[in-house]
Amino acid sequence: MDILRIDKLHKHFGGVMAVNRVSMNVEPGERRAIIGPNGAGKTTLFNLISGELAPNGGRVYFAGQEITALSPDRRARLGLARTFQRNNLFLGLSVWENVRLAGHPHKGIGPSSFRSTHSIHSEIIQDSLERAGLSERRDSTARDLSYGEQRQLEVAIALATHPTLLLLDEPAAGMSPAETNQLLAILREMPRTLTLLIIEHDMDVVFGLAERVTVLHYGEVIADGAAEQVRHDPRVLEVYLGVGDSGDGTQTLAPPARAGVNTDRH
Repeated sequence: MDILRIDKLHKHFGGVMAVNRVSMNVEPGERRAIIGPNGAGKTTLFNLISGELAPNGGRVYFAGQEITALSPDRRARLGLARTFQRNNLFLGLSVWENVRLAGHPHKGIGPSSFRSTHSIHSEIIQDSLERAGLSERRDSTARDLSYGEQRQLEVAIALATHPTLLLLDEPAAGMSPAETNQLLAILREMPRTLTLLIIEHDMDVVFGLAERVTVLHYGEVIADGAAEQVRHDPRVLEVYLGVGDSGDGTQTLAPPARAGVNTDRH
């Protein structure tokens, strides 16, 4: 059974069709990337999956259950977690406190975890920090973390809810090459009990992690398949921003410059 199934999902803003009848199936444990030029509809699609936006049509299924009309909180309780393009942290609190406050009580994290150091609550928090590479920074204030570490903290916060599906919205945006490599290593080490669905412009991250890639263009799926197949797809090369020469006369998607931060909001 698919962990996520999207059936003919669409969303428009006035006369602009941001997501146009998109269908997609994601298997449990899969590492899937969603790519496309700015304005392709990637973040809008994530907002529809996570419940931040209601669709104008179509359906969303999670672990066999239709969740189209469920709130983000109810989806989170079912095991769907998400990070955003911009940090949403309590900068004046410690790393540990940020993870504790973000946890859902029904998942085993509540007020007692703020005080306890030898409980199931603290074990959940510590495990999340370790998996996100931040166990040694647990007592640091969030504002004292580097930008890359703050992005890792967002991952730790999401992991503390014990999700089975994690949506990562441009986790490497604005990172230095070293920070990107650190994040990629962390994501590669995630257990296969966790399915990863990632929006990313950095092709090093996309093809260093994803086994399958879905490409959006003007809100429509123009390619969906194994990563290497999509990498050489002629239509993808035609519409995508970064195109490079592989050296053998063929073309392939090339890593874009890291300096810019994506401005795609739909």
